[in-house]
Amino acid sequence: MPIINRVADLADEVAAWRRDFHENPELLFDVHRTAGIVAEKLKSFGCDEVVTGLGRTGVVGVIKGRSNNSGKVIGLRADMDALPIEEATNVPHKSKVPGKMHACGHDGHTAMLLGAAKYLAETRNFDGTAVVIFQPAEEGGGGNEMLKDGLMERFGVNEVYGMHNMPGIPVGQFAIRPGAMMAAADRFTINIEGKGGHAARPHDCIDPVVVSAHVITALQTVASRSVDPLDSVVVSVCTVKAGDAFNVIPQTAMLLGTVRTLSPDVRDLAETRIRAIVENVCAAFGAKAEIDYDRGYPVTMNDPDKTEFMANVARAVSGENAVDTTVLPLMGAEDFSYMLEQRPGAYIFLGNGDTAGVHHPAYDFNDEASPYGVSLWAKIVETGMPAR
Repeated sequence: MPIINRVADLADEVAAWRRDFHENPELLFDVHRTAGIVAEKLKSFGCDEVVTGLGRTGVVGVIKGRSNNSGKVIGLRADMDALPIEEATNVPHKSKVPGKMHACGHDGHTAMLLGAAKYLAETRNFDGTAVVIFQPAEEGGGGNEMLKDGLMERFGVNEVYGMHNMPGIPVGQFAIRPGAMMAAADRFTINIEGKGGHAARPHDCIDPVVVSAHVITALQTVASRSVDPLDSVVVSVCTVKAGDAFNVIPQTAMLLGTVRTLSPDVRDLAETRIRAIVENVCAAFGAKAEIDYDRGYPVTMNDPDKTEFMANVARAVSGENAVDTTVLPLMGAEDFSYMLEQRPGAYIFLGNGDTAGVHHPAYDFNDEASPYGVSLWAKIVETGMPAR
């Protein structure tokens, strides 16, 4: 069961949609143009229901099969938002909006799910209901907002699937794994207060810059000495702000950073150790510390059974040897994880070929990948809810 013939026929249309989205990128929840186009297209395809404004600017389309004896409802999710990056490509469909670009391929994700919706609305060769979910603000928590608006309950979703393009994987190939697919992403702000003064009299001061240096060094022991070497954790201090003059020891310093983990136990341990290290290192120097620790996206955790199902559908689309089920987890994060906390499902990578990496100004989604993604979406519905 290779790429569906009808899907191949839609390839140019899907590419045109994608390039239009690419030229007109929108950020976070401010995806009004994109969401409007998505809603109008879903209506024109003949979807049984189109709902807008879910999770502020999300769009949901409902497509009923020829029968509904199974009572099953499968959700398919795509993200719509772009990134605040100045594009550095020379493609004809380059972003028209200064400082914004589709550097993560969400333009392709949206176009592929639209292609699948058009095919499914035309054929309806399944027994159940398909729910196509177009989410805003993946780069800033939009999936959680749709859930707060009752996405799963309102549409009766039983299981849910997500897909993301991946540079470095050949076009026509997929990668997936059971369990942890992507990391939890937490962030911290550390405010250190010392005692400022003249740089020539450090003994009269409590230097928050020196304290910060010791804190940063000590935080590296979370990975090297606190966590089992067979587990994964990343603690990165990415911003240090302190002082304004070459001859003044400042009163305060601020550190910003991120923590990435692949299991709830390690996530808890990392937070506990970070708090202890910061408080005690600062106390040793006579400084005070305030820690704001914010838990962000949870681990993207693939259900084993749904992972096997999704991998088998991908094999049917691309071939027996075109699906890697041993891919290592990524320490990046994805808010599809919230949906997987509420319903069983799986998340898969779609090959984007030898392109620039995501979040890079030279990145562009590869339109040659679209027929594989559209076929996968369609066959998840047709295979998961076979017509009787």
